[in-house]
Amino acid sequence: MIKVNENFFELEENYLFSKVAAKKEEYQAKNPNKKIINMGVGDVSLPIVPYVIEAMHAAVDEMAKKETFRGYGLVEGYKFLREKINAIDYKSKGINLDESEIFISNGTKCDLGNIVDLFSLDNVVAIVNPVYPVYRDTNIIAGRNKILYIEATEEHDFIPEIPTEKVDMIYLCCPNNPTGTVLSKEQLEKWVQYAKENNSIILFDSVYEVFITEDNIPHSIYEIEGAKEVAIEFRSLSKLAGFTGVRCSYIVIPKELKVYNKKGDKISLNKIWYRRQSAKFGGVSYITQCAAEAVYSEEGQKQIRKNINYYLENAEYIKEEFEKLGLKVYGAKNSPYIWLKVPNGEKSWDFFDRLLNGAAIIGTPGVGFGKCGEGYFRLTAFGSKEDSFEAIQRIKKII
Repeated sequence: MIKVNENFFELEENYLFSKVAAKKEEYQAKNPNKKIINMGVGDVSLPIVPYVIEAMHAAVDEMAKKETFRGYGLVEGYKFLREKINAIDYKSKGINLDESEIFISNGTKCDLGNIVDLFSLDNVVAIVNPVYPVYRDTNIIAGRNKILYIEATEEHDFIPEIPTEKVDMIYLCCPNNPTGTVLSKEQLEKWVQYAKENNSIILFDSVYEVFITEDNIPHSIYEIEGAKEVAIEFRSLSKLAGFTGVRCSYIVIPKELKVYNKKGDKISLNKIWYRRQSAKFGGVSYITQCAAEAVYSEEGQKQIRKNINYYLENAEYIKEEFEKLGLKVYGAKNSPYIWLKVPNGEKSWDFFDRLLNGAAIIGTPGVGFGKCGEGYFRLTAFGSKEDSFEAIQRIKKII
């Protein structure tokens, strides 16, 4: 008899964004002539910038010629891309990494799910609440039941507090999805110190670092002294360069980062991840990596910055309009997410239904990111300026 992985039954019946999509489709079927403005799922709306598209086309042309055709590539990614990432994202900030510590992949969601392969189920995991569901779900699927939820509430501006007990693995997302809040250098230093004192590891999701506008907010955890001994960093080109439909990300595992086997011997996590990827991952396509390399060129950086600023302007506009209505709003300044306190104590899903049925607006109920998200609502700034303006005008009529 074939047996199923029973851990799947420990998950919520419907994935958050699948439930949102189902409600959207149901509403559209009943109202085929209504224009729905989707500010829920964090997909981008601006196309990939011209310089990157040109590089992608050139790579396609290479694949059509025998002398420049590429077959299987390196599982860790081509050196030309890893060198560019290292130069722009790390060396320019005074961070000393080796290219062999950078691994190219096909999406941070995949990396965050796959990383759990490396750790014993005996480890105690700390997950901030509210936060992106993938951290929780992938650990539950793996069979890890030692999960500590760190509550991040409005009383502390949604900044998670360091645990008073010992944990082994710590998920931090900065800027946070969904709240848009960030950790200062001083706050991150405390987390790194905790990890060093407790032989813990920090899984640092910095996918949205490109949206940081304040000078005192680190873009990488490796800006903190000693972090390379205790932290893995996750980055993606999805929001950075509009690669949501292309799929490219990377993960940094420093060679200083060690874990322990049953005998208590120190083992290089970098080597274990490389072995894991060799066994279970086929690498990212040459065409995609050529496009990614163009993102890290001088012209590519200039062009994508215009797109990032476009989304930040949307976020600022949405935040200011809600504040004019007397509503409490977090995020937006260093993030493409607007974290809205639902008015009049309304439940998150009730507010979702009111926005959908009353204004044809899709958002994301805060409770879908954890119980501490109840009473809050996430809206994204990834739409067009025209849609963002129209959405606000619609929402004003029903609030």
